[in-house]
Amino acid sequence: MSLVDFATHRQKPAPAPQPWNLQPGLWLAWLVMLLAVVAALFPGLLTSYSAVEGVAGAQRLAPQAGHWLGTDQLGRDLFARIVYGASHSLSAALLAVAMGLVAGTALGVLAGAVGGKTESLAMRAVDVLLSIPSLLLSLSVLILLGFGTLNAAVAVGIASIASFARLSRGEVVRIRHSDYVEAAFGSGGRFLPVLWRHILPNAMTSVIAYAALQFGQAILALSTLSFLGYGTPPPAPEWGLLIAEGRNYLATAWWLTTFPGLVVVMVVLSANRISQQLSGGRK
Repeated sequence: MSLVDFATHRQKPAPAPQPWNLQPGLWLAWLVMLLAVVAALFPGLLTSYSAVEGVAGAQRLAPQAGHWLGTDQLGRDLFARIVYGASHSLSAALLAVAMGLVAGTALGVLAGAVGGKTESLAMRAVDVLLSIPSLLLSLSVLILLGFGTLNAAVAVGIASIASFARLSRGEVVRIRHSDYVEAAFGSGGRFLPVLWRHILPNAMTSVIAYAALQFGQAILALSTLSFLGYGTPPPAPEWGLLIAEGRNYLATAWWLTTFPGLVVVMVVLSANRISQQLSGGRK
């Protein structure tokens, strides 16, 4: 979902919420995200295998009892590598979203609240950033900073600043001209208190929902960078790197790319589903 589609979606009246017991898709999305968080924080609860040490004679075993998702070309348990890879993928995505959220929202709120030449200058800079494909911008920043997990997260975060700024500026402008904000100014309210008490709390609802959507997009972007060889270096079990390492064995060990790819798809779709729920969209 693009930023334009997201903003258009936010303008549509939301239907009456359905009971939670009638939303199996939403429950499943939260369950997937919960499992991903548990894998990132407590991987030892889900597997007893090492993510970097292989077993002699166990190279490229198909999924079976003892190795649920099979083993890789070095005899390492694939399930363990996916579990331990959650910490790399989720932490980097969280850092990228946090950077875009903080910097982009600050820029958008400043432009929307101050207006005038400040708004015009800030939004022209945002338009320039939005005109550059996000992957190309991330690669450009990453080449300047150097390869690695942290630098990849910073690159993806910088690429998301413009979209957060555009959304937050639009929300601030919309709320700034609402009746209750005009009434607050008319009753003697000063700019900063009105901004803090009335404008920001209402504007942040859309921004937080968009941050959930961007979390899934950040996982995709980071996996893409790792797949291309610009992200987390081996032997770290990052999800995109797992897919890249298994592509040479598609004919003989399909599970090496299939299962990490399915995990990425499930987490991204879950983040998108949660974003819909937070934005008041269709359940």
